Amino acid sequence: MYAIVDIETTGGSARLERITEIAIYLHDGKQIVEEYCTLVNPERSIPYFITSLTGITNEMVEDAPKFYEVAKRVVEMTEGAVFVAHNARFDYSFIRQEFSMLGYNFKRPLLDTVALSRKLLPGHKSYSLGKLCGELGIEINGRHRASGDALATVRLLEILLERDSALQSGSLIKNRKASKLHPALDVSRLQEIPEEPGVYYFYNEDGDVIYVGKSCNLFQRVNTHLSNNTSSRAMEMRSMIADITWESTGSELIALLLESAEIKMNKPLFNRAQRRTGHPWGIFSFTDSCGYIRFEFRRVTGDAVPLSLFASRDNVRGRLEQLMAKYELCQKLCGLYDTDGPCFHHQVSLCRGACCGEEKPKEYNERALMALDEFIFRERNFFIIDRGRNAEERSAVKILNGKYAGYGYFNINEVGFGLEAVHDCITKAPDNRDIQVIIKSWLKNHRVERIIDF
Repeated sequence: MYAIVDIETTGGSARLERITEIAIYLHDGKQIVEEYCTLVNPERSIPYFITSLTGITNEMVEDAPKFYEVAKRVVEMTEGAVFVAHNARFDYSFIRQEFSMLGYNFKRPLLDTVALSRKLLPGHKSYSLGKLCGELGIEINGRHRASGDALATVRLLEILLERDSALQSGSLIKNRKASKLHPALDVSRLQEIPEEPGVYYFYNEDGDVIYVGKSCNLFQRVNTHLSNNTSSRAMEMRSMIADITWESTGSELIALLLESAEIKMNKPLFNRAQRRTGHPWGIFSFTDSCGYIRFEFRRVTGDAVPLSLFASRDNVRGRLEQLMAKYELCQKLCGLYDTDGPCFHHQVSLCRGACCGEEKPKEYNERALMALDEFIFRERNFFIIDRGRNAEERSAVKILNGKYAGYGYFNINEVGFGLEAVHDCITKAPDNRDIQVIIKSWLKNHRVERIIDF
């Protein structure tokens, strides 16, 4: 049985947007046996550009049922059926997210008519629903509306069913790589893997961890490994996987931190040495024997933790030059001029003389400390608060005196008026250069829910 599904939404992100319309056609492989279509109140405003595309207005959904009111019908119609859609991951991710907010784990086997059309109907310039249907002579009565697009997908599926009898028997939906997997691997457990952020572990028949990985979608990533024919190494690893476990983290940041720690601890056969960060240069700081705060830049080696990391020598030197000019620091004490005497800037009256003792450490260090304050981790205590593993949970990464101290999870109902619950949830973990790279890069390139200083 096939459940052909199409939805309309308030936007493109399943995490941030909501469903405005859903259509389901139940098909037994020969004909439609049941259908359901309804507008859905998204409980938020529909953007103008979405209304322009779909024709669905705020007024149209105002009195429509909310998703929780149609959820039971969606479960009943798709139960025991293959979830079919054109670009199936889009529709599936939205529906899974809606159910996740209701505390229900919605999982169905997927069939994407985009991928299947590329395989069975080669040679088309575009495999978008509109263009593909146009070339195949399938009329879409109501483009960008759930019922119209879903019914067009039904007609497309019927063409695909005619092209490949294996699809009728369901063999395309099963894992065709099963014969190439380790005989001890329980393939039925793969459906239990959640489509959530987390860390996964591959074991050989002796129970040894042979690979640790992280993903924002555990289900997709693990299945990608099990069908990977891109290299002899990938196929060798696949043939050795006798068992799989996973740990949901809720937060992608924590997945990265946990993956790094597990690789260092287990040293799995198929994990190369900790991945190169792409940021091999760092700025370091120390206080010399005369009491001056000094900076230097060099390649990062061992477990030394820099103030900041950079992709190239030119980048790190450029950053130090900016700080030197901004805070009127000494060229020599910034590691930018190697000499036993005064720096060149002192000779041209651009340096106040810390390099030759003319400016005392106290006065110089006041400006050097301001430069240090531009590095967010320096002597700072804060929590990085992000998503948890369910709606009432949040994750917390603790930074203490500029060092990574560990992570944990807390219930938002237990926080009250203080941070005691957040402090108590932290499991201690060691700091190292790779962890610092992960956290600093994450804060630079991603949004988190909150940063809380303490």
